Amino acid sequence: MAMNRTYSTTLPLFLILSLAISFIVMAQSTQIQDVCAQIATALSAPSAVHYAGTESFKKFSEHWASSSNQVPACAVQPHTADDVGKILQIIDRTRTPFAVMGGGHATSPFLSSTEGVHISTSAFTSIEYNEVTKTVKFGAGLKWEELYAALEPYGVNVPGGRIPGVGVGGFILGGGYSLHTNQVGLSFDSIVAFELVKPTGEVVEVTHESDPELFFALKGGGNNFGVVTKFTMKTFPQGQIWGGTITYADPAVFGAVNAATAKFSAESTDPKAVLLAYTTFFQGTPLLQAQVFYDGPEPPAGLFDEFLNISSVASTVATQSFTAMINAITISRDLAGVRAHSLGVSVPAYSLSFMTVLTEQLLSVGPELSDKSLIFLGFVSEPFIPSVLSHNTHDTAYPFTRDVLYTPFNIFVAWADPSQDKAMKVAIEKISEVLEKTLVEEGYKDVPTSPLYPNYALWDAPLERIYGTNLPKLQEVKRRVDPGDVMGLAGGFKVPFKAVVRDEL
Repeated sequence: MAMNRTYSTTLPLFLILSLAISFIVMAQSTQIQDVCAQIATALSAPSAVHYAGTESFKKFSEHWASSSNQVPACAVQPHTADDVGKILQIIDRTRTPFAVMGGGHATSPFLSSTEGVHISTSAFTSIEYNEVTKTVKFGAGLKWEELYAALEPYGVNVPGGRIPGVGVGGFILGGGYSLHTNQVGLSFDSIVAFELVKPTGEVVEVTHESDPELFFALKGGGNNFGVVTKFTMKTFPQGQIWGGTITYADPAVFGAVNAATAKFSAESTDPKAVLLAYTTFFQGTPLLQAQVFYDGPEPPAGLFDEFLNISSVASTVATQSFTAMINAITISRDLAGVRAHSLGVSVPAYSLSFMTVLTEQLLSVGPELSDKSLIFLGFVSEPFIPSVLSHNTHDTAYPFTRDVLYTPFNIFVAWADPSQDKAMKVAIEKISEVLEKTLVEEGYKDVPTSPLYPNYALWDAPLERIYGTNLPKLQEVKRRVDPGDVMGLAGGFKVPFKAVVRDEL
């Protein structure tokens, strides 16, 4: 006997949603590809647009840490500030997501990466030293070691990155603590002018005299106000220096190294002397390292004796050029291509108890993460002297308070397996909580609300820790300079957009 069957022609809801999402993604992809084509037509030679599958695409869009990579629709390499302006105008008109990348050393995703239009500043590599004004104008696509090498024949230097591979752009705009910070302040404290491509496409030179509010905002305000293509920075005399890295591998001496670090933090007042103390777990082995630096051919007698007299397994300490010392640091090359997170903690002082907690955290968390493809876990203590905040007579976006120096302590983790991304983030956040609790117990009650160094902050750091009480002023600058919120289409720590009424435009 025949049976009548009724078949529904209604598709399941999940399938309808899936198809709808697929169509939306395809439409967005097609739209962005069209934007890439518009940019290619608008740019002057030799600016170019590059697509996936080519070596140039990889070169212009790939970050130092693989965890920071997204696959953009195209990678654009403009060669002039005017071309950057044309790109921003097209992005504004089409409302296309984008990113701006300098050296590509950001360890957090979403800061200088995108699935839209990826702008590389790698063509901006000019260096012009002015012997009369003792200033240097240089492109935003350089890496610090390139700038150091170019300035060395003139016997001058600038405050910049402490390891090879770090780009000048993101470092400066995010604050920039250097080995010369005690002497001249943060990196942007030496800036006298920015060549800025505004979100409207206009190219301007920004100085304290030409636009003090925008000059203030660019000093720590990141990529909220346009694309910087050149910097002009004051130089200072630089001859032979004394410094290098001492490595300690015997856990029996770790206590002595921690004590030496705490003593240096509490007693050192020489602005030419700098210490960076590294507490690391590298491929299953705990190590302590001291990067010692003196801006002169030799330090005063006894200044670093505690570190020099502790039994070590390696040392690169010598009287040498600054460029040679920087280029001898291999961590960037050793870890290139890893997945990585960086998380900052604001530390007013490095006591022995704090340094001891660091070692305890390393020895407990390092082994726990070893079965999660951990490659490297490191804590970087940076005991700068309090006067570093006195070098700038003008207000700056970072830090939002200069009443107390909160040094930019860094928790850094590197691993191989993408499936462990969340676990690694959770791990360093827990370490951060332990360290902040330790500091609060030591009497530093304001640490949990203190200024957070932008260059060490995770991508989801709270804005009140990045901009704090400076936020209203930054919003007003943003409202004036970027009324269409073009820079809001890029990643980074975004100043909340304060809309402009159309009649005001």
